[in-house]
Amino acid sequence: MMEKTEYIEALHSARSLVLYRNIISDPACRAWLNFIESVAGDRPADETLNTYCELFFCLAQQAGPAGGGFTGDAWQDHLLQLLLYDDNTFSRGTSLYSPEKLGPSLLDAARGDLARIHAMYRIDGADAREAVMQRLGADGIPCGGLPLWKGLSALASDGLKAKNHPGGEIIDLLLRSGDWGSCLEDLARYYRVAGAGLTGRYRAFRWCGAAGRMEGINEPDSIRFEELIGYQDQRQQVVDNTEKFLAGFPANNLLLYGDRGTGKSSTVKALLNQYGEQGLRLVEVPKSSLGDFPKIITLLRQQPQRFIIFVDDLSFEESEVEYKELKAVLEGGLASRPANVLIYATSNRRHLVRERFSDRDMGDDLHGNDTIQEKLSLADRFGVTIFFTTPDRALYLSIVREMARHMGLELAEGELERRALLWASWHNGLSGRTARQFIDNLSGELHLHEKI
Repeated sequence: MMEKTEYIEALHSARSLVLYRNIISDPACRAWLNFIESVAGDRPADETLNTYCELFFCLAQQAGPAGGGFTGDAWQDHLLQLLLYDDNTFSRGTSLYSPEKLGPSLLDAARGDLARIHAMYRIDGADAREAVMQRLGADGIPCGGLPLWKGLSALASDGLKAKNHPGGEIIDLLLRSGDWGSCLEDLARYYRVAGAGLTGRYRAFRWCGAAGRMEGINEPDSIRFEELIGYQDQRQQVVDNTEKFLAGFPANNLLLYGDRGTGKSSTVKALLNQYGEQGLRLVEVPKSSLGDFPKIITLLRQQPQRFIIFVDDLSFEESEVEYKELKAVLEGGLASRPANVLIYATSNRRHLVRERFSDRDMGDDLHGNDTIQEKLSLADRFGVTIFFTTPDRALYLSIVREMARHMGLELAEGELERRALLWASWHNGLSGRTARQFIDNLSGELHLHEKI
């Protein structure tokens, strides 16, 4: 049972945070503050009970499966994640520079905040519940008892739980340490590798043009290269370029073009699952937001990770002029593209701006050929173009067989191929996408029959 003085210390610590003040704006942390104020201030028992239940509700909203998180205590796990993901002057500064470049005043403030967050951390679920039970007395315990939030653990992000992720190391260090202020340099190294704020918390993002900001994607596509069959030469070109980029060597913007359903987009998405632990991030930008590229690049330039801006299904009608924004970013803009940003685009067309035979009729355009060349030059601005062609019958059936093997589907000899070809003739023709749709349908059909 914790003493009242420890609750008072935790309350004062929260109120005196300097750099990490974003933490106390978090809804669960505000509920925690209300509860601590109730206990420390000897508020009426009913009020203490109400604040405890409100805090339990906030933590339950963010709970993951049993065994998730770091400690098993929902409040402690939630506070640890707030610490690692906070975007402040210290976390942002150390993600870009060594700590000594930030100056002693900033480092002292950060060190003091770590000690204060540690005081907040020390109040766990068992202590909080005991404080309420003692205040209520035996006759005041509500019907059904008072739930314990220990075991109702906040789910740690997939990135933090991943093997070799630096977040696991810093958390282990904090849990072993009796003085979090002494872990300042270790936390700075974590921010240097993982990044601060949004880019430290997520690996995949979408650009919201209307709001003018990036939005983290909680569950990005889990596709992996092992699941992609065929087109190995094309994918190896993408992998080689990306590995050079991650190693800090010169690399090219890529245009993946070709027939629909050939796995162009899946190839780009698989990069994230292959290299996310090495600092790769993927930012999906819709064609309608190409005018925001200068803003996006300014934002990404200030981050330690490596970013691929992903523009899917890129093409332009002759009346659309947004392609000029993309041309300026790819090559020729006044502001240079930062070394930590590349652009990967996919398209069904080699020439991204639609041309018509009527374009050849110069009419009264004195420099009509220049107009044509301007349209053709967009694709040329990508350093490397990679062609994904429609699979022939043999490749299509090879993709089907490999997918079926991967999913453990068994049919009589020749039956899989016969049904796969029939499916392709009825649906979207020969393509990797058609093969995936066929296998999904077949898997559901076979499992349903097994169930019956």
